[in-house]
Amino acid sequence: MIHSVAIAWSDLLGAFSNMEQDRVYFFDRMTGEIFSVRSDSEDSFWDELEQQQGRFLEIPSLDVATERTLINGFLAKQANQELRSLLDHALSGQPPYAKAADILSFFPDEERQLAELRDTFVSDRVKHWLEENELFSMSTSLSAVH
Repeated sequence: MIHSVAIAWSDLLGAFSNMEQDRVYFFDRMTGEIFSVRSDSEDSFWDELEQQQGRFLEIPSLDVATERTLINGFLAKQANQELRSLLDHALSGQPPYAKAADILSFFPDEERQLAELRDTFVSDRVKHWLEENELFSMSTSLSAVH
């Protein structure tokens, strides 16, 4: 039996973009709801979740290693040598410390390019996850028809 639910694309993208190590996002197959819980929630919550037999799907977060890979891919294509040097140093973890986001705030065009790269990466990841879990959004279903 096919069960149709609306999936809020922006909420799903937000969950996939999550980098908080103490927060886990789930998708409810029955309602389409996306919700988060603290990773240190009580054992009874996790037991109840397991008893639901596949109703709730854990949404993979964007971990630090994936973010670093994304930034390294961005750097490989970056022509601005000053920015490359600053970001290389920030990623090395050596003092003086800096965050890539802080550095990029001084380079608005490149910051936008990285944001677009990240958006594309996350969107592709969401689409793959939807297919992998046999879930289809209206946009996915409609594009397959036309």
